[in-house]
Amino acid sequence: MPNIPQIHPDLFPILKSIPDPEIPVLSVIDLGVVRHAELDGSKAIVNITPTYSGCPAMDVIGDDIKKALSEKGYNPKVNLVLAPAWTTDWMTVEGKQALKKYGIAPPMDATSDKKALLGEEQVVPCPKCESTHTKLVSQFASTACKAMFKCEDCEETFDYFKCLI
Repeated sequence: MPNIPQIHPDLFPILKSIPDPEIPVLSVIDLGVVRHAELDGSKAIVNITPTYSGCPAMDVIGDDIKKALSEKGYNPKVNLVLAPAWTTDWMTVEGKQALKKYGIAPPMDATSDKKALLGEEQVVPCPKCESTHTKLVSQFASTACKAMFKCEDCEETFDYFKCLI
């Protein structure tokens, strides 16, 4: 059963409007880092989980959440929660579609990424032309959570958001 976040309905639209600082087409909701958000009077308590334990964007995300909630009259408290660990399963379907439209291949299933760990060829469709004739260029791209691929048909390089389960 998926780990579904509990987000107070008054806080949801505010949090949905906050972009991820590294991939601005994703909201912090779409990325799945907001795990819990509740109201206690005017106090808004938000729990966030990093995509990676050393993710440098989490401080910025926390500050952005505090700022957005303060602007709406809430007294924000943001907690960094490490367990359970974040997984790409927590990303929304809308978020994965936004990644593809932006030119980043969204995470696939765990089996495809495990093939790479076992030395097998990983097939990641190109988000630009949808070709499956792609080649891994680097296990790490602009951020640690992405790998870089090159499409052998359209010859474009693109990031692939790694699947973490």
